[in-house]
Amino acid sequence: MKVKNWNKGIYLLKGLVLSYIITCILILFSSVLLTYSSLSEMKMPLLNTITMLISITVGSIYTAAKVKEKGWISGGIVGIAYYIILIALNMIFLRPLVFDIFSASKIILSSVIGVIGGIIGINLS
Repeated sequence: MKVKNWNKGIYLLKGLVLSYIITCILILFSSVLLTYSSLSEMKMPLLNTITMLISITVGSIYTAAKVKEKGWISGGIVGIAYYIILIALNMIFLRPLVFDIFSASKIILSSVIGVIGGIIGINLS
């Protein structure tokens, strides 16, 4: 059974919200780990990237499993939307956007991980 377009949008939003909830939980865990262990602050960018990848994967799997068609597209949309929202939040609260090779590689990585998560989600449903 195919899902209507309105429901697809709702599932995409739910997948994004799920991704950001997981991000908050993993960042909290990383903060506790950084505070109470001998882990250096130099590892924080790596932990943030891992957090982003896990969050996008879970959100994409959820979205694709609910939409039940074209999982790679819905997963890719979740990945790209996640990173665009992250950039917007970064611009609002921290600093202006500097688009460099690091930013380009992150958005490509986000979309690829979203597509992979979407493929996994469609195969799980």
